[in-house]
Amino acid sequence: MRTAHHVETVRNAEAALMARLPAGELMRRAATGLAAACADLLGRVYGARVVLLVGSGDNGGDALYAGARLARRGAGVSAVLLAPDRTHPGGLRAFTGAGGRIAEDPFEVLAAADLVLDGITGIGGRGGLRADAVPLARAARGSNAVVVAVDLPSGVESDSGEVRGEVLRADATVTFGTYKPALLIDPAHEQAGTVRLVDIGLGPHLPSVPPLEALQHPDVARLLPVPVGESDKYRRGVVGVVAGSARYPGAAVLAVAGALRGGAGAVRYVGRGTDAVIARFPEALVHEGPPTRAGRVQAWVVGPGIGDDSDRTGGTGSTDVVHEVLDADVPVLVDADGLRALDPAVVRDRGAPTLLTPHAGEAAAMLGVPRGRVEAARLASVRELAARFGATVLLKGSTTLVADPDPGRPVRVNPMGTPWLATAGSGDVLSGLAGSLLAAGLGPLDAGAVAAYLHGLAARGLAVRGVPLTAFEVAEALPVAWSHVVAASA
Repeated sequence: MRTAHHVETVRNAEAALMARLPAGELMRRAATGLAAACADLLGRVYGARVVLLVGSGDNGGDALYAGARLARRGAGVSAVLLAPDRTHPGGLRAFTGAGGRIAEDPFEVLAAADLVLDGITGIGGRGGLRADAVPLARAARGSNAVVVAVDLPSGVESDSGEVRGEVLRADATVTFGTYKPALLIDPAHEQAGTVRLVDIGLGPHLPSVPPLEALQHPDVARLLPVPVGESDKYRRGVVGVVAGSARYPGAAVLAVAGALRGGAGAVRYVGRGTDAVIARFPEALVHEGPPTRAGRVQAWVVGPGIGDDSDRTGGTGSTDVVHEVLDADVPVLVDADGLRALDPAVVRDRGAPTLLTPHAGEAAAMLGVPRGRVEAARLASVRELAARFGATVLLKGSTTLVADPDPGRPVRVNPMGTPWLATAGSGDVLSGLAGSLLAAGLGPLDAGAVAAYLHGLAARGLAVRGVPLTAFEVAEALPVAWSHVVAASA
């Protein structure tokens, strides 16, 4: 599992570790890992042209020490000092002593560089690049050089993943000790390129519960429901799906498709799409409604494609259907149209868990803010939604976040996915899959995180074709994704 920690936590851990180490040892470890990563990217170090963009903090010192190592291996290394009076003194001595040069014309060396090392700002940076750094960042990106960020790209905000100004987008980021939230959460995540973590010994000094975590194959494999000898379809769980309408029958089919592949023993479909569902999935148990008459379930999914008209299940409006499902004493997932006018008090008063799965536009409506604010501050937004509704919230997007209403639990960041998932109906498949995992016995945080992981992994497998994918193809690829997770963790 990948974990990320906030700036204050990292600094406290570094201070605790430095108190036990010889002076300069921690920076030496960071610079060694940084130089090794740069060497790997260069392939051939001798004769390579490397430019360091050096700010006033420890990141600038890391860049200088790494530059010194590259210079001793035969690279031609130039440093651009953005704050000459505040440059790390030990790093500068090591750099010049190894044959590194201070650039007289920064734009000339940047134009010819093979690799640019971004040590402009550290993890404490705020508000984007300063004005004097912007032309250098643009020159670096305009060259043919590989841009490598030291710890995180300059211009992003470490704790939130927000981007409030210009950024030096990296092709690769070398981070030290632990991941930083900005490396996992968009919009900052997409500025970081490929991320390499260098172990500098912080582990024993970091708290056991991080603010963010990202599942990997073994973590997902441990959570997947597995039937045992005494299992039958009811013991494995039954998920109820309230989805689709006369206008949107496809939502019913897609939600059921996801639900059938999520580990529950049976799927009960309730709604106006019964003909479409049974034609595609004869194993589904269908009922025109209302949900209270459909039979026993261990979890409900409600909302995909139910619309906002009165031509609804059992002749009731969509809001009434959502409230009827929320009255059930089982876990409930609410998505899409079910999120309209959802009353936080109703959700908070439930005795059973609730999982809400909005995209950015729906989250903005629920919070009463512009969509751009949610997209710019995804971590703060998902935490606020979880607190306001007293529910687990899965915020869909380029990086999917799953937050528990308990602020002491880590937010789960989904590392899987592909831009090809931005297609109609993919969210319906995700809802059905997560609902089935709820019915199979997973808690809402685990169900949401595992569903997002498998959903993204299935889409990635399809995306290698380099052609558009459809939501139904993603549903059909879920068993392959599931088997890959299990096989890789065996």
